[in-house]
Amino acid sequence: MFPVLLVAVDNTALTFALPAIARSLDASGVELLWIVDAYPLVLAGLLVAMGSLGDRIGRRRLLFIGSTGFAAVSAVTAFAPSAEWLIAGRAGLGFFGAMLMPSTLSLIRNIFPEPNRRRLAVAIWAAGFSGGAALGPIFGGWLVEHFWWGAVLLVAVPIILPLLVLGPALIPESRDPNPGRVDVPSIVLSLLVMVPVVYGIKILATHGPALEPLAAIGFGLLMGYVFIRRQRLLASGLSQAVRSPGSRLQDSAAPDSARAANRTAPLLDLSLFGNRVFSTAIIANVLALFSFNGFILFLAQHLQLIEGQSPSESGIAMVPALIATVLAGLLVVPLVKKVRPGFVVAGGLLLSAGGYFLVAFGDHGNGPALLLAALLVLCLGVGAAETISNDLILGAAPAEKSGAAAAISETGYEIGSLLGTAILGSILTASYQGNLLLPAGVEDAAPAEASAQAGETLAGAVELAQALPGPLAEAVMTAARTAFDSGVHITATIALVLMAGASVLAAVVLRKVPTAK
Repeated sequence: MFPVLLVAVDNTALTFALPAIARSLDASGVELLWIVDAYPLVLAGLLVAMGSLGDRIGRRRLLFIGSTGFAAVSAVTAFAPSAEWLIAGRAGLGFFGAMLMPSTLSLIRNIFPEPNRRRLAVAIWAAGFSGGAALGPIFGGWLVEHFWWGAVLLVAVPIILPLLVLGPALIPESRDPNPGRVDVPSIVLSLLVMVPVVYGIKILATHGPALEPLAAIGFGLLMGYVFIRRQRLLASGLSQAVRSPGSRLQDSAAPDSARAANRTAPLLDLSLFGNRVFSTAIIANVLALFSFNGFILFLAQHLQLIEGQSPSESGIAMVPALIATVLAGLLVVPLVKKVRPGFVVAGGLLLSAGGYFLVAFGDHGNGPALLLAALLVLCLGVGAAETISNDLILGAAPAEKSGAAAAISETGYEIGSLLGTAILGSILTASYQGNLLLPAGVEDAAPAEASAQAGETLAGAVELAQALPGPLAEAVMTAARTAFDSGVHITATIALVLMAGASVLAAVVLRKVPTAK
């Protein structure tokens, strides 16, 4: 749980250090973007490779390597003398972070073979993420306020130390007994798939449609085709080497495992996706994260720009909902002993759809209470659905492939989060820009550049309003709120439809998964 907590805190705390980083290192807007993006770009590109590597060399060993590297790079990066050094440090954190998350989830699969105990362990694992996400904004803001921006990174060291001291005695090693040789070209291909796609999505979300991000995504998809074709060929060759009587590797005195070890194994076992339980649980997670991140993107702007809350205040306002995520995940563990897991997942997704219904058809003009209530309902549903869906993912995969299964699950998280921010964020921005009608008189009272910024983003409208006299400022904020809400209603409706559809899919496909014994 120490590395889980660390990664969750690190993901959210750094956001609150960006203004201090910009002042301290004189970072440009592009450099700030790369400070944020370098980590997920490398992380997403290496998750599948690291999950499979853990199956081969040992999940505990990979966890210790990743933890040591993460702590060391964090300590060095905390004292980065320039933005370029900080960007390089964030990329290094992505490299070692990719070792952590698949290792933790796959170790749980092997430490707790008994389904009920494993399900509770997965719930606690998910609680670590939610707890870290809740602590990140509060903890990060406090550290920056009382120390300096590097303290946000330096805190990784004391969190990792207990793991490195106690882990060797308390965590058992596990690995795939018949892994085969590592396929380096597939690792390169996986990077060529994920990095361009993630990069393209992020650029689309930030700057809108353009040739560069579309070309990057197209190249990544092409490499994806090559990657999948290679995995199928390797899997076919491995199977033939073991089963074919005419194979050079065939030796009556050698077991199948020895013959398989002499062949290059596929980096990703595509047969996992042939399991309908596994595939459906992955789809449910991707859609849930897609919708959830689009909602958080809107809510953070609403609380800070429309309601006037500080980053710390908005973080504290979200804490009850994040606590609800933890409680929901723990409470559904005994529930699946009486109710089929598929129906629990479907019910959680349907509850999430109820949260989006409140946002899509509610009135946002009377303070944040309705939106925070919607977040509470949404988090209850997400906590319930994702705890059980993650357990189904681990349970559907063979124990020796748990690292690869965990990596696929984590990659689904990353892709869902990125697509939610990019697609729903773009729709939200486009709707705001298309519906904003600034009141008469603004052109005469403010510079043209300020008015143009107001037409681009809600933050620009808030800055414009702060420079205008009272009645005109209020009129600008009313127009901005109305335009922003138009996009919110559209994106919430999309999320509502996706969650309702995912709920039906889970209920139909997962309905035959038996209750826990």
